[in-house]
Amino acid sequence: MRKAVREREFREFAEARQTQLRRSAYLLCGDWHQAQDLTQTALMKLYAAWGRVTRDGNVDAYARTILTRTFIDQQRKQGWREESVSEPPDLPSTASATPELRLMMQEALMELPPRYRAVLVLRFWEDWTVEQTAHALRVSPGTVKSQSARGLARLKDIVERLTSERTGR
Repeated sequence: MRKAVREREFREFAEARQTQLRRSAYLLCGDWHQAQDLTQTALMKLYAAWGRVTRDGNVDAYARTILTRTFIDQQRKQGWREESVSEPPDLPSTASATPELRLMMQEALMELPPRYRAVLVLRFWEDWTVEQTAHALRVSPGTVKSQSARGLARLKDIVERLTSERTGR
């Protein structure tokens, strides 16, 4: 009976959070198909640890941590091939953001090294604290701060370059 309850709880969690996890995965890898694979891998790992995770609490944070660590591990192993992005992300729209700006920001994000990208996605997309990000990536808070600063500086340079290429200035 207990196994059936655990499986039902996991299924409910996975159905409720899969879209959000897939969006985060997309921001990390830049390809919807890879994002789906990454999400499924993270959910399989989460299922294996489900009993412990539900006892410890904060399942959402644990799921995003697994997702990010899996992405970094796969990048380290060069197990994924790079492909151009053909679909725009399904991101929440804001009044000030145009589709062109969102696409350019996404393109710039994909040019960053995986570590910088992971830090920026966790800190600014997922809105995690420095400490939460450090724990998820198994680095010190100082490393998160420096990689955030360097990643944002590189992102700014890339956006400026892309803007000048597109406007001809």
